[in-house]
Amino acid sequence: MSDLTVFNSAQVPDFARNNELSETALALTGGSTGSSIKRISIKGGVFRLVSGGKEVASIEDRHLDVIIVKAAPKVSRIFYAGAYDKDAAAAPPDCWSNDGEKPDASAKNKQAQTCLSCPQNQAGSGQGNSRACRYQQRLAVVLENNPGGDVLQLTLPATSVFGKEDGDKRPLQAFARHLALANPPINPEQIVTRMKFDTKAESPKLFFSPVRWLTNDEYAVVKTQAESTDAQRAVVMTVAQTDGVKGAPALPGKAPVVEAEEEAPAPKAKTAKKKAEVVEEDESEPEVRKDAAKPSAVPEKKSKLADIVADWDDE
Repeated sequence: MSDLTVFNSAQVPDFARNNELSETALALTGGSTGSSIKRISIKGGVFRLVSGGKEVASIEDRHLDVIIVKAAPKVSRIFYAGAYDKDAAAAPPDCWSNDGEKPDASAKNKQAQTCLSCPQNQAGSGQGNSRACRYQQRLAVVLENNPGGDVLQLTLPATSVFGKEDGDKRPLQAFARHLALANPPINPEQIVTRMKFDTKAESPKLFFSPVRWLTNDEYAVVKTQAESTDAQRAVVMTVAQTDGVKGAPALPGKAPVVEAEEEAPAPKAKTAKKKAEVVEEDESEPEVRKDAAKPSAVPEKKSKLADIVADWDDE
């Protein structure tokens, strides 16, 4: 087991709680450590563990229990100018927005001054009647049985974010509204959330449901995790930045990334009569860009994702 496991995130002293790499650390690492963020991918309707842009493992379970520790304050957007090519090397997106209102300053190929005026926001700019620029929601989550472990980025396509509830099947926003209507209202970071694939959907799509309240001890750990640098990065970094895709800009003030897979989303349009009306013409998650090299082999099958994540400490 790695000696770093003694530095449990739940026991970090106050002076180190919001750490960023110092000049000393950067000097000793050669100026770059790469992105430390790991993430959960839902490519192909399977929960997959991705670290450094490489798939570490996948599981067969159709659901996964997590704790949502942080969410991006606004739904983001992402655009690729080129057509998907499964044999092409991973590449960062051409344009993206963290607030869904204007392109990020570091976007290499901005399409417009604002997202609302962008031609890629028009119906028909993508496949069929869809929009070429797609919506996504970024979350920072931890596994239920390891709240003090790795903070994992989860990037959700629009199909998993928008839409109406159908019985107990709720996309993310409908799920959050359902919790808010409880008496007293329930915050997502106070409970264990079950993510379950919609087996009837052609593209990866998740529904969300409550499992149980956190214990007092678990909640204390989750509050600490929410303030961590990893949680902050998880909700602002694109998948290309998280995976270290070459050419992806580093976040200001953060350690630079080194060397994709999926940027998710789908459309939500505004009409002249109704603002922020969700249009569900094509909410399928786009194909994922990935390295030309074959993905790394999946280790021995394990029944629980938590078992696999635990192994990362030994790498």
